[in-house]
Amino acid sequence: MLIGLDGSPTADEALEQAIVLGSRFKAKLVVAHVKETHGKGRRASDSGELLQRAQERVRSAGLAVETILRHGSADAELATLARDVDTVLVGRRGRSSEAQAIGKTVASLIRITAQSVIVCGSKPSPMNACAIAYDGRETAQRALALVARFASVTHSTVHVIHATIDPAVGTMVVGEAEALLSLQGIAFVTHIEHGTPGAAVARVIERTGCDALFAGAHVGSGRRSDVTVSHAEEILQHTDIPVVIQP
Repeated sequence: MLIGLDGSPTADEALEQAIVLGSRFKAKLVVAHVKETHGKGRRASDSGELLQRAQERVRSAGLAVETILRHGSADAELATLARDVDTVLVGRRGRSSEAQAIGKTVASLIRITAQSVIVCGSKPSPMNACAIAYDGRETAQRALALVARFASVTHSTVHVIHATIDPAVGTMVVGEAEALLSLQGIAFVTHIEHGTPGAAVARVIERTGCDALFAGAHVGSGRRSDVTVSHAEEILQHTDIPVVIQP
């Protein structure tokens, strides 16, 4: 697992979430800090102290750890490092802000990496009750395969959420997910909800107490392209659980 640190409280939260998952899966943590090549960055000594503190924290949890200092663009450097890991953990943007919860670096990272990206909450989550925002698209199918693998290890129930104005169509869409999960012996509950995807997912998360959300990323094209996490930007704004984004 790769964790990108920049000295912010939200990045520290990502490290704590990584420790929880690392302890569960007996995984090695790779902690990276990227010094931007433009503007004012941390001094070399500050970067070293940042990585040293992270190393000590991970070792105190009994986990193997590697620290890496890179220079360049954070999204590009993290994407390169991500090639050798299973997933990347990052902090979300300030939760008090009305701006998008996914910052520019994270959005760009999702666009250019093939690995899943976990946008973490303010407190570590055991990720025992997982939900997936499922709309049948290719990225949602990949997210479904990922949550199925995760649930098979953690023996957790998967809540499949689909928002629609037509329940008949919604039944057909979630049927694909139900078939895959059934074949793999994964316990699941389906939720066909009326309304917008973001509001529907937020509603089910609150109702069920799910502590993790899996979603496919819909990436637009062009210079002004945005990452819409299965229309679940609202989840990142109004809930405080890890969101596993599958490109």
